Amino acid sequence: MSGIANTIARSADTSVERHPRISAPALGALQGSLASIREIDPALIDDWGPVDRLDEFTAVNDDDDGDGFETLMTSIRDQGQQVPILVRRSKVEGRYEAVYGRRRLKACRELGIKVRANVQDLDDQTALLAKGLENAARRNLSFYERARFAEAILAAGHDTATVRQVLNLTAPGLSHLTKVTQAVPAKVGAMIGAAPKSGRPKWTALADLFLTSKLTEASAIQILKTSGDNLNSDNRLDRLLHEAAKRGARHGSIQESTPVDGVTIRSGRGSVSLTVKRNGASAPFAAWLDNHLADLIKQSYEDFLNENDATTTQQKGSGR
Repeated sequence: MSGIANTIARSADTSVERHPRISAPALGALQGSLASIREIDPALIDDWGPVDRLDEFTAVNDDDDGDGFETLMTSIRDQGQQVPILVRRSKVEGRYEAVYGRRRLKACRELGIKVRANVQDLDDQTALLAKGLENAARRNLSFYERARFAEAILAAGHDTATVRQVLNLTAPGLSHLTKVTQAVPAKVGAMIGAAPKSGRPKWTALADLFLTSKLTEASAIQILKTSGDNLNSDNRLDRLLHEAAKRGARHGSIQESTPVDGVTIRSGRGSVSLTVKRNGASAPFAAWLDNHLADLIKQSYEDFLNENDATTTQQKGSGR
């Protein structure tokens, strides 16, 4: 890993590429990997591995937003690509898989030039570790991005030991990340964004709101949709927490139940509502219910009238 680690340490994926400062002790290790650097047609390189960014072509820190990618393209066009990306050979003959450096790869692809790449023979676990080390060398993932990255690694079939090694986590640290991804719907998290300045306390508080049924996916999405487009990621999270707290205080008497997976019934002083998820295991039922709900409501209403009439008749009879 010495050659890879050395390359990772020099791979700061910033908007403007900087010439790396190489100390004398590191020079020997670097020279060992120079033979692996070559120019490759971007069309021959495929994406690989779990996504570590909510949007890999959008800066994590809001201060870096704007024309960051355009600046990167300008730098590569005017000065050349100073920092190589890391790729490994694909199982398909003549193709490669990008381990990291997707922004640089995209820039070279759009500029119509070959990309400088460090080609290494890596197994999945080593490639994941390289991706994790590269993240640490440039700019740390936000808490939520770490949670999503951990979830993606597990979903790819790797064990928790691999996740902890890649993200440098303790067992409790991984547990905190897992709690968030299991409780916060992925669509809600994606609408919030990376929230780089928001750490575990805020995300855990949001997870607790979902776990205690004080917030639902539908209500969270509605809050986020009406929060305006001028809020950054951290502000969107704050707004959601604030509005959820207000609604909880205002609708403290609302009760929720889940009679079957994917179906939520909310009962409050002002209304009774039914929510059925259109994705996952409940999707077929949602489609069926969409076609039969009107008839079911009519039948239920007739049952209600019949029961009400029977009760009224009994009451009249007992009063005679």
